[in-house]
Amino acid sequence: MSQKIQILIIEDEQRIVNVLSSVLTSHGYRAISCRTGREGLRMAASHCPSVILLDLGLPDMDGNEVIRELREWSAIPVIVLSARTQEKDKIDALDYGADDYITKPFSTGELLARIRTALRHTSPAGNTKSIKIGDLMIDFESHQVKVGEQTVHLTQIEYKIVVLLAKNAGRVMTYDHLIKEIWGPYADNNNRILRVNMVNIRRKLEKNPAEPQYIFTESGIGYRMNDSG
Repeated sequence: MSQKIQILIIEDEQRIVNVLSSVLTSHGYRAISCRTGREGLRMAASHCPSVILLDLGLPDMDGNEVIRELREWSAIPVIVLSARTQEKDKIDALDYGADDYITKPFSTGELLARIRTALRHTSPAGNTKSIKIGDLMIDFESHQVKVGEQTVHLTQIEYKIVVLLAKNAGRVMTYDHLIKEIWGPYADNNNRILRVNMVNIRRKLEKNPAEPQYIFTESGIGYRMNDSG
């Protein structure tokens, strides 16, 4: 792991900063940190970190406001590390532009896995012609979807949903975000039609739709495509 991969920690509690810095350093990352949202925004601009670990409960401003201001000029992946456990808190952070949300306390293994996922999303993907996740293959040029050797016939809407999730594999996509991306910014935010499409997608893709291997439900929040390859 290159020391050039820089992780910015925006966290008020020094004990947590010390633990995170130790974990990151031991795995080859370079950890930098600050205590306030304003300082975090300045450091994001001056240091250009590869990933930001952000607590929502900062002394000078709410972490969601940090995300909102950051997203005005940067696409740096943001992983929220928060003690807030309500679904609404997770949905708000993701809708503001966070890439991921981990509830405290969390394991070292989970944090490192989420960081690796975030780093994969920073890799240029503009020329990607296909994505393969397990036995699922999506060919963007031919608009063809296969599971193993079997071609899967999706409707246009179903295909758009699968592609959007696949291109963001590992990330939680909220219901509202999916609805706006698929049906447009003025679509009704009632997610019933999205759920109906997901039932049909799973019926076509999954061996057992009740125990999906490819598209997981984040209860009350949205969906996430498996990124385990």
